[in-house]
Amino acid sequence: MSHRIFVARRILTMNPSQPEATHIAVRDGRILGIGSLGTLADLGDFELDERFADKVILPGFVEGHSHALEGVLWEYPYAGFFPRQGPDGHTWPGLTDIAALQRHLGEQVGKLSSEIPLIAWGFDPIYFPQRRLDRDDLDAVDAERPIVVIHANLHMMTVNSAMLRLSGLESQADVEGVVTFDDGRPNGELREMAAMFAIFDTLNLDLFDRGSEEATLERYARIGQRHGVTTLTDLYNPLSETGVESMQRTCNRDDVPMRLAPAMSALTYTPEDGIERVLDCRDKSSDKLHFGLVKLMTDGSIQGYTARLMWPGYHDGSPNGMWNAEPERLTEIVHRYHQAGLQLHIHTNGDEAVELMLDAIESALELWPRADHRHTLQHCQIISHAQLKRAARLGVCLNMFANHLYYWGDIHRSRTLGFERCQRLEPLASADRLGIPIAAHCDAPVTPLAPLFTAWCVVARQTASGEVLGPNEALSVERALRLITLDAAYTLKLDDRIGSLEVGKFADMAVLDEDPREVPLARLASIGVAATVVGGRVFDNG
Repeated sequence: MSHRIFVARRILTMNPSQPEATHIAVRDGRILGIGSLGTLADLGDFELDERFADKVILPGFVEGHSHALEGVLWEYPYAGFFPRQGPDGHTWPGLTDIAALQRHLGEQVGKLSSEIPLIAWGFDPIYFPQRRLDRDDLDAVDAERPIVVIHANLHMMTVNSAMLRLSGLESQADVEGVVTFDDGRPNGELREMAAMFAIFDTLNLDLFDRGSEEATLERYARIGQRHGVTTLTDLYNPLSETGVESMQRTCNRDDVPMRLAPAMSALTYTPEDGIERVLDCRDKSSDKLHFGLVKLMTDGSIQGYTARLMWPGYHDGSPNGMWNAEPERLTEIVHRYHQAGLQLHIHTNGDEAVELMLDAIESALELWPRADHRHTLQHCQIISHAQLKRAARLGVCLNMFANHLYYWGDIHRSRTLGFERCQRLEPLASADRLGIPIAAHCDAPVTPLAPLFTAWCVVARQTASGEVLGPNEALSVERALRLITLDAAYTLKLDDRIGSLEVGKFADMAVLDEDPREVPLARLASIGVAATVVGGRVFDNG
């Protein structure tokens, strides 16, 4: 049977037994062999494909923590502090003051008919220290049309008076997460899921469920393709019946360039119903669609002041953050899903959330011992060395949000965490020294989906201002590349199928213009991605 052999200037395999090669043989979407042309000569008839002869091939990048919201939110105007490129190539400008935001929103209002609410996203209040965005600012844009501005961290939003009235929150200032003026009136800022749900419910809009729509998934896949990503996650999916059917129809198509691993949002269901839902969906998995993961939200975000921090709390004295459910309930959820044999991916930004979840996992293991559970703490912005040692002992994986260093490192240094704690922001090197399975991610759409930028953050540890935070926690380029390939696959329990280029694995590849190990560090993030290969099928980025 004939097969295809791709030629490259160099192939970096992530296989320690054969780290490099120049040729890779592919048949039926899988890797048949890898080595030199001579070593592959005994595999039978082949077609030699030399289109990548001057390129460098790596395993397809694995984004271990992102959201299909990346494919949804670009239907709405971007309103973030940093410039950002959309899927169509258009670069949206950064909005660096409230007046610029108001002008931008006013321009967007002018494009809408009168009955359509304005939804914008990406706003980050941490960059506006003088004052918080409130309802009055949005009323100045349009006092009659509902306006919703979703914050960059996806844990908060600000709405105008019309939206407060429409949702009923105007008269419910006692709802947790509804922030008020000094006189007790809601000021338009809503924190965490309970308060934000009232807005989404009023608008009959489930953004997370919309992540399963066909057009959304196609857009999500194409964004990933441009950056060499072949496996994406959706780490907060309600797994509705229609959503699952849509994922099956879309992801299983050969022309959709991604594998997808959605994680069911545990707080959407009771544990009994959630376990049943995940197990039912797991039977619907395919080569390109992997069900079985569970996502649990504990606290919020540090930059949003909704993460839970241990003593001494926030550096600038702000009140501690919020739990998305009572700690007792979060512990029970860990116990129930662990007992059911399922893998948990647990959002933990603050070290108090880390401590609660390590306690929960430890007690679950005492009650129901399980080998190779691979429960993964996600983000881990701030985690102590004592907690790292506990994680190592408990067999916990850590998938760290390395992009935090660039986007919020300056803020953490000056306002939320201070100097010492910022030396162990995302402490990847310490975790690696302890033998903890680690990965790094972008949390798109919170930050852009671009694994080579994430790798740069892992190595450079530079903030947006150029300050280096925690140089002793930096890793090498070679190690960083493994975090976005094989190690990320390990946290998803998919490392037997993806993440490295080895015989039998899916022929998923990122084709780069240059070798990441050879370019100056400053250019690592901007290396061109010539093509992405999923199951042997080439998707050109030219």
